[in-house]
Amino acid sequence: MKREARLDGKWLLRTSDETLTAEDLALAYKQLYQVERGARDMKEALALRPVFHHREDRIRVHVQLCWLALLLIRVVENATGESWRCVRDELERMHLVTLKASEGRVVRRSQTAAGQRRILAALEPPEPPLFSDLEVGATPD
Repeated sequence: MKREARLDGKWLLRTSDETLTAEDLALAYKQLYQVERGARDMKEALALRPVFHHREDRIRVHVQLCWLALLLIRVVENATGESWRCVRDELERMHLVTLKASEGRVVRRSQTAAGQRRILAALEPPEPPLFSDLEVGATPD
């Protein structure tokens, strides 16, 4: 147990390519981890399931859209310093509701929480307007 404890936090990497330095090999291993993480995210974070396309152009478009979605996830994670799941969960707490009364109708967004403000500041989009639609008068049902 003590002998194995000395190796905690250390990697043992082996390659047949003698031209690679230890640093190059470690970077390649880290990149492999990132590729594997991307594949996991494609299944989990993007909730992708098998899709059966029969035309090559549709297959290409599907792969490109998946790649763009994964790229967007990475951009959000790098900008915010948080995982996609945390960012998504925080932003999903923002709601848009329609309030109807005999005097009219209004569409209002929930107040922006501190976590949501941090995310929006990191990503730099404008904060959505508090009110997005206002209709005065009788509303049809």
